[in-house]
Amino acid sequence: MRRSRTRLGNGNPVSTGDACRRPGRGRHDLASREGVSVNSLEVRRPATRALLWALLSALIVLYAFPFAYLVLTSLKSPSEAISVPPSILPRTWSAENYSNALAEAGVLASFINSITTASISTVLSLVLAVPAAYAVTRFRTPSGRLFVLAALVTRMVPPVVVGVPLVGMMKTLHLTDTPFGLALAHTTVSLPLSIWLMTSFLEAVPGELEEAAKVDGCNRLEAMLRVVVPVVSGGMAVTAIFAFLASWNEFLFALLLTAVKAQTTPLVIAEFQTQFGLQWGSMTALATIYSIPVVLLTLILQRRIVAGLTLGAVKS
Repeated sequence: MRRSRTRLGNGNPVSTGDACRRPGRGRHDLASREGVSVNSLEVRRPATRALLWALLSALIVLYAFPFAYLVLTSLKSPSEAISVPPSILPRTWSAENYSNALAEAGVLASFINSITTASISTVLSLVLAVPAAYAVTRFRTPSGRLFVLAALVTRMVPPVVVGVPLVGMMKTLHLTDTPFGLALAHTTVSLPLSIWLMTSFLEAVPGELEEAAKVDGCNRLEAMLRVVVPVVSGGMAVTAIFAFLASWNEFLFALLLTAVKAQTTPLVIAEFQTQFGLQWGSMTALATIYSIPVVLLTLILQRRIVAGLTLGAVKS
C-alpha cells in the first residue's frame, strides 16, 4: 500500500498510511501478538454480562422472597397460615387475617403513634445533623473530624446499655409514654449516622457556591439555607429515609418507654404471641400493612434518593 505523506507547519512529515488501515486489522494483529483469539474477546463480554445478571437476579430473589412470603402468608386462611408443612402459595385466598388484625384494640392508635414518632425523630435528626455536618465540613479543624468519629463510635454501643439511664432521664422530664419522648430516644440512635451521611454529602459541594452567594449579599446562614441545602436535598432525602426507618422499626426503646398511650405498632405485632402460640395470620397481615408507608415513602423519594447517592460521584 502506498503511504501518503503530508507536512505540518513545522515541516515535519506525517504518514497517513495508518489512518487508511482497516479497523478490524489492528485488532487481529494485536490479538495475535498477545496470544488471545478475537472470538474469545467477543464472547467474554456477553458471558460476563450474563453472569452479572444471574448474580443480580439471585440477590433480588434472596431479598424479595421473605417479603413475598410474608404477603402470601397474610392472604391465607387463619388455619392454613399455621399448617405444617407450610405452603408458599395460598390454597384458599382470604382477607380474614386483615380483618382480624385491624379488629384488635389499639391497632389504629399504634399506627398513629408510629407515624408521629418517626416523623418527629426524622425532623429532629435533619435539623441537628445538617448544621453539625456543615460546621465539620466548612470549619475544618481536627476537633471536627474527632466529633464525627465520636458520633460513629456511639453506634457501636448496644441500645440496651443506654436503655436504663434513658428511662430515668425520661421519667425525670415526665416524657415517658409520650410520642415526643420516644422520638427523642430514637433521635439518639439515628443522629450519629445522620451526621456522618450529611458530612459526606456536604463535602461534595464546592465552597465556590457559597462564595458566590456571599458576593451577592448573603451571609453564611443565608448561603447555607438558600444555596447549600437545595444542592444536597437528595442527600437529605437519603438521610431522612434512614432516620425514618430507624424509628419505624425500633422495638427496645418503645418497650421501655411506652405503656399504652404511646405504644407503637411493633409492640402490637409482638402481642400476637400468646400463651396458645403465634397467631401467624394476623401477625403477617399487620406486618404487611405496617410496611406500606415505608414502601410509599421510598417510591415518592426515589429520584431524590438516587440523586443523593450519586452526589459527588462526578466532579466538575
